[in-house]
Amino acid sequence: MNHPATSIRIQAACSELIWAARLNLLWILFTLAGGVILGLGPATVAAYTLARRHARGESIQAWTEFWTVYRREFVRASLLILPVAVLATVLVGNYLYFSALGPGSGALRIATLLALVALAGVGSYLGPLYAHYDLPLWAYVPKASMLALTRPASSVLLLFALAAIVFVTSAAPVLAAVISVGAWIYLNTWLCLRFFEENEARLHSKGNS
Repeated sequence: MNHPATSIRIQAACSELIWAARLNLLWILFTLAGGVILGLGPATVAAYTLARRHARGESIQAWTEFWTVYRREFVRASLLILPVAVLATVLVGNYLYFSALGPGSGALRIATLLALVALAGVGSYLGPLYAHYDLPLWAYVPKASMLALTRPASSVLLLFALAAIVFVTSAAPVLAAVISVGAWIYLNTWLCLRFFEENEARLHSKGNS
């Protein structure tokens, strides 16, 4: 017979997986609704906004509230997310190109890979920052960059989580359509909220010392 606490944990884990899958579905549908390019930014911001609320234990009407955030943030979110997405696409393309050239382009391939890792580190803070803090649009990338540099342990943990999801998805590509993006956005948000709380507590204690 299963221990009641074990059953509760299993039910809670299943509930979180279902939530991540629903977030994944919303993100895909609303990204496609904007023709991918115009839908990517607002769909990503809406997903992070709902993930933050869910992580804080708030009750959510997922479809209605996703659409509300998507519509409200359509222009602003695109201005934030699209440049990062374009840069990531260019870097991935360059990395594949240099890899195809063989050993002679090893230095360029490594430099491109390092740039991709740096962008992933900064990007891992960007969505949660936007959902959690009300800043001028231009301030999010510098703030995300500062966090990525000043919290190396947190950044490594985020990159590890991202790499794990990418690895699992590459082994089973169908997961991309089912849960991968939703799982990353939710896990990314959950971790970052705790990093933000730790950072705020540290800054508060410094201010009182």
